[in-house]
Amino acid sequence: KSEPWRLVKPYPAGQEDEEGTDSAAKSMVTVNWLLPENTDPTLTLALGILSHALVGTPASPLRKALIDSGLGEDVIGGGVDDSVRQLYFSVGLKGIAPEAVDQVETLILDTLRAIAEQGIDAETIAASMNTVEFQLREQNTGRYPRGLFVMLQALTTWLHDRDPFVAIAFEAPLQAVKHTLATEPRYFESLMREHLLSNSHRLTVVLEPDPDLQDRQDAVEKARLAAAKASMTETELESVRERARHLRELQERPDSPEALATIPSLGLEDLDKEPKHVPTEVSTVHGAEVLYHDLFTNGIVYLDLGLDLHVLPQELLPLTELFLSSLLELGTESEDFVKLTQRIGRQTGGISPTTFTSMVQGTGTTAAWAFLRSKALLSQVPDLLAILRDVLLTVKLDNQPRFMQMLLERKAQEEAGLVPGGHRVAISRLRAKLGESHWVSEQIGGVAYLFALRKLIDEAKADWPTVLAKLESVRRLLINRNAMLCNVTVDAGAWTGVRPQIEAFVKSLPASDHTIATWAPDYNRAPEGLTVPASVNYVSKGASLFDVGYRRNGSTEVISHYLRSTWLWERVRVQGGAYGGFCVFDSHSGTFGYVSYRDPNVLQTLDIYDQTAGFLESLDLPQEELVKSIVGTIGGVDAYQLPDAKGFSAMVRRLINYTDEARQQYRTELLNTTVEDFRAFAEVARQVAESGSIVVVGAPAAIQAANEVRGIGFEVTKLV
Repeated sequence: KSEPWRLVKPYPAGQEDEEGTDSAAKSMVTVNWLLPENTDPTLTLALGILSHALVGTPASPLRKALIDSGLGEDVIGGGVDDSVRQLYFSVGLKGIAPEAVDQVETLILDTLRAIAEQGIDAETIAASMNTVEFQLREQNTGRYPRGLFVMLQALTTWLHDRDPFVAIAFEAPLQAVKHTLATEPRYFESLMREHLLSNSHRLTVVLEPDPDLQDRQDAVEKARLAAAKASMTETELESVRERARHLRELQERPDSPEALATIPSLGLEDLDKEPKHVPTEVSTVHGAEVLYHDLFTNGIVYLDLGLDLHVLPQELLPLTELFLSSLLELGTESEDFVKLTQRIGRQTGGISPTTFTSMVQGTGTTAAWAFLRSKALLSQVPDLLAILRDVLLTVKLDNQPRFMQMLLERKAQEEAGLVPGGHRVAISRLRAKLGESHWVSEQIGGVAYLFALRKLIDEAKADWPTVLAKLESVRRLLINRNAMLCNVTVDAGAWTGVRPQIEAFVKSLPASDHTIATWAPDYNRAPEGLTVPASVNYVSKGASLFDVGYRRNGSTEVISHYLRSTWLWERVRVQGGAYGGFCVFDSHSGTFGYVSYRDPNVLQTLDIYDQTAGFLESLDLPQEELVKSIVGTIGGVDAYQLPDAKGFSAMVRRLINYTDEARQQYRTELLNTTVEDFRAFAEVARQVAESGSIVVVGAPAAIQAANEVRGIGFEVTKLV
């Protein structure tokens, strides 16, 4: 086509409050370019590197221009998508005031023109080149098995009758990009002009909030169904009813032994009887605990720097994630955050913040830690440690404009995840009522965190010095080598040279008393309804099994797995119409909870949860089905891990006092699960039914109806 297109569509959104501040009532805009087919691996890789340079980090010029504009709250669109036959580039903003929609497209195009004209900063290109090359060589697929990941990569071209190895073999395309860049310094700018600025195959998509859209769609659907029913004869209606009865019979009928026998399966004899061991060497260096894991890492050093959250008073816990991100996104005394981001990209394999919370085995106390997880080649370790030292000691927290951008981004991200991730919101909120470790997780990453973000935005606008003082307090309390640990994963040959550098790094950090703050969680176990603009619900119910007399046993993992894959699957999903029904068990805290996903029901699902005890009591479980459940459970316990994950997991087990002896006992109990264990768990399920807490994330009407019909007594809170 010769001219770009524009598409404007409504999307369901909540009503604005009396101040008109509901972000769900704001617009979203993306600008999208259709690119060449994925036939040239060098071009595909080059466009991927360009995409990272433009929008891949908070300091990337296009992303930064969008955030700095103040037109929206967060960037959407991840740049180039190379996982499909036809490449495309997408970028935009969400959380936009309706009157600012037209400005977003203009800003994106003007910014791209300016970047192409002035040139992309050479350090930005170097950082993106190093980051992408590191990712290609490391091939860190997380919990996803590398073999499966490579197969899916191959399908990108293989599905379209092309060479499957083109999508896998990166060395030749990488060298070609490097060579072209060396001979054509403006190579990436020329790609921008050809594939973005001069490309008329462009579509701008505008999503406008419409608080009445869902109601109108529901009304149209009800009218259509009513008209269809009115046009049918009694014979036709009876035929529909008969087909519905037949469908329910099929749903409730178990698979035949002959059908089940056709599925390949493992036996108990195929399972390891002992848990996997990760070598761990423990030492203390200048007050900090250092854990070292001798694992082959292919020349990469993985360093997890842990900060004990127990030093923070309760009111400062919601600042945890913001502070960690501030270390990497505000800049230091010697370089702004753009230069810092470029430096991290050029000289390391990346630094990322995360948190960890869990109950400590046998103590009833909580392990709560913030981490800077980092990685680098052996030759880059001095650079990595210098960067970590700079961000810990010299980050400039007094940057109100940038911190406000971070606040708005986090708020937009949290709000955007409420509906698609409502099951996680519900179970997190439920668990926060049941134990301290989950309560801490809720403060630093759940609904409580979202509420704190909204409050902090107003406070940062009206009283920045107070917010700055809080951030400075977090830094003063957390950056203390006596409340710190270093977790290092690398092979023994490399550790000899790395260890002295780690020791010097730790010595350079401040030291003070490791004083533990007192926390006083509020475990409000009243039923809670959290409303969102959705036509589906996420229904959770659960309890602390330790509170109802349960003692930790590995069989509970097998029982939970079986309930997820049979009882809850069939009753909540297949028959109830939800997209999913699960139960989750935390063996360390003892919390057990049911949760549904995209569920049209509330009361019906709660009834199914409460009927679990009866299901278990009457369960006739053949030995072969029991074995399948044990095998399936072990598949989760022995999840695929790469060296960095093995080192991190070994560290976590030490933090929560989960010894190899305790792991062995738990595994033995799991492998020896019997039908009697299932029936004994029925009493536990009955206790959950009688005294469990309830949290529902969903439509206001559904929660109100549940209150009216059953009198549950939900304490209702509007999320968006």
